[in-house]
Amino acid sequence: MTEEPRGDLHGAAINLYLCLCPGSADRPLVHFSLPDVHNTTTLLISNDSSTLYVGARDAVLSLDVSQSNVISLKKKLDWSPSQSQIRDCELKGKNPTVDCPNFVHVLEQINSTHLYTCGSFAFSPHDSFIVPSQFVLCASPQDTESRCPFSPFQRNTAITVDGELFTATTSDFRGVKPQISRHFTKQKRGDVSQDSSVNLLEEPTFVSSSWDPAERKLYFFFSEVGKEFSFVDELQIARVAQVCKDDVGGQRTLQRKWTSFAKAPLLCQSHRQMPFNVLQDVFTLQPAEGGDASDTLFYGVFTSQWSSGPESAVCAFRLQDVRTAFAGGYRTFDMQTHRWSPLLEKHSYLGKCGLDNASDSELAEVKKSFLTGSGVRPVSDGPVLVSSEQRYSRVAAMRTTAANGKQYTVLYLLTESGFLHKVVLFDRGSRVIEEIQVFTQPQLVKSLALSSTKGVLYVGTSEGVTAVPVSNCSTYRTCSQCVLARDPQCGWSPTRRVCTGLGREVSVQLNEVVRLPCLKPSNMAALTWTSPQFKHLPDKLFIQSADGSLRFLAAAATLGTYRCEAEEGGYKEVVSGYTVRQAALPRSMSPSPTVDGHVPDTKDESFEDIATEAPRVPEPSGDPEDREDTSTTSFKDETTFNVKDSDLKNQTEDHWTVTSRKDSHSWKEPGAVPPREKSYYSELVVVSLLLVLCICALVLGGLHLWRQRKTEHKVNPLVGADGTEVKVE
Repeated sequence: MTEEPRGDLHGAAINLYLCLCPGSADRPLVHFSLPDVHNTTTLLISNDSSTLYVGARDAVLSLDVSQSNVISLKKKLDWSPSQSQIRDCELKGKNPTVDCPNFVHVLEQINSTHLYTCGSFAFSPHDSFIVPSQFVLCASPQDTESRCPFSPFQRNTAITVDGELFTATTSDFRGVKPQISRHFTKQKRGDVSQDSSVNLLEEPTFVSSSWDPAERKLYFFFSEVGKEFSFVDELQIARVAQVCKDDVGGQRTLQRKWTSFAKAPLLCQSHRQMPFNVLQDVFTLQPAEGGDASDTLFYGVFTSQWSSGPESAVCAFRLQDVRTAFAGGYRTFDMQTHRWSPLLEKHSYLGKCGLDNASDSELAEVKKSFLTGSGVRPVSDGPVLVSSEQRYSRVAAMRTTAANGKQYTVLYLLTESGFLHKVVLFDRGSRVIEEIQVFTQPQLVKSLALSSTKGVLYVGTSEGVTAVPVSNCSTYRTCSQCVLARDPQCGWSPTRRVCTGLGREVSVQLNEVVRLPCLKPSNMAALTWTSPQFKHLPDKLFIQSADGSLRFLAAAATLGTYRCEAEEGGYKEVVSGYTVRQAALPRSMSPSPTVDGHVPDTKDESFEDIATEAPRVPEPSGDPEDREDTSTTSFKDETTFNVKDSDLKNQTEDHWTVTSRKDSHSWKEPGAVPPREKSYYSELVVVSLLLVLCICALVLGGLHLWRQRKTEHKVNPLVGADGTEVKVE
């Protein structure tokens, strides 16, 4: 169905192109639920994207999501309070069925062998470690009051960095004492928490957190009451707070407390309109390939406390602007007048890391001057999307490369009424291109988890977990529908006469062999690979197989984008497209003993991303933003170079071929078998054989030395620490 534009912002038409209900044949959704499991709202995707861990009510689930069309239960871990604990909860004035079960708030990958989890546990938070390979609970630490909230309905956020856990939550039964803390601190630095002698936070609602490795800082996003304004009504302010990862506190002042804590307002406002001041969710989108880390974007969903209807907006903030705000001027709080005022002189230590040796006077200033003088303004100085008819509650974002090589940002916005909106950000504005109903009843608690490598968005609600493909190009049955949808993830294939997906991300570990498949649309087509990496890397690093696939060794220089094109009769189309990225490295941490004191098997269960085959990919007509009402499609690739068959040389007996021209930027399938020459593959085999021989020699040498020492021990007497001979009875 097609609808009229729903809103306009600086010329940004927001149109709804397609609306689909759950279970629709046009947009089949994979749903998972168990009759005895509810509130499946805490989601964690494994590093290889094959397992989805789910924190629910009184349970933690391990789901197999290795196949895109099915979700199956691998293991279920029951984790519920005892009857006596529920009675204690009821005696505290709580509803035994609504408030007193164990609602899992935190589920994080703490290292390669353990998960960390924390739940409300009958209004007495408990936490534990989980061994994914066995899916059993390990002994939990004693103090958990500052790691997740008591209430099942309070929001919180948690993030792990290098095996250390950072949490933002409330730490008391009433839920009125906010706390940002570091736990499981390494290198004997000690855990650090928030200074409670001053009100650093005012009734915050935490929604998200992010890690800035370049500056070694963590950012926490939330809304709170803005005490810097003297209004009759309490004014809500959206904020971002920072702490330094390695902060150890002061020597006398702020001992084991944050010396780097600071907070700044997030400004999201349309021209001549009331601001959107209540933050609902934030998603961190890493920069495009080859981009600067400072260009990382934070997409935030905002609502307004003054709105009478379901109004919301999305604003994007650049990491560099956040850094600038914390590096600028600050406001100071007067303890006597209880008012905020601009700090007249600039102190270089405010908002900085490494204040463990700062003087008491400097740390005293830190305690009262933690609010920045200026806020963080969004990119383009305004929202990227405003809706007067939808109240968005969650957001996920991803970058995608269209067939013309241009990158686009796609947002996935969850409405309170149960619909998921797919929004594409074009240069001339935002466009809602699809609406999908993912749950039937309004949900109080819900969450999104995006796996860009699998191309799947997981939605967790009280009804269960739903897997939504990030694109479903087969929905568009004609060329005109495919083109008019303006979906950069889709394109019309004239040879196959279908609308099909464009490409996917492939996560790999360094030094592993990468295989990128590419299928011919017909036997007469010639396949050509193109990539920016071909411009500055030797030809022998890449090998094209007779079946069209491209193989190479994963290294920092070979990560990037690759496109496979088919040419037949002077006509070209993109068949496959990939973005090869390095998989997240596993983190190390000492294993925890199980409940019975047994230390589980700590065999490295690191999650490695698996390169999966992608569908054949066509090239749509030019820029998706410029596609109008037309049913014809033309194809053009400015990066493809013509390569003669004579330039190709056969490399191995299974007819893998590469181009030998140093100035060529593409790899092309040959039309004939050229003469053979020594290949990178054969060199790799020879090196491997040499390594095996060296290892065998070392093993034999070690056995010889061991036998010699054993013989010596039989002949020579044992000598004690004092130099005397020891007799063995």
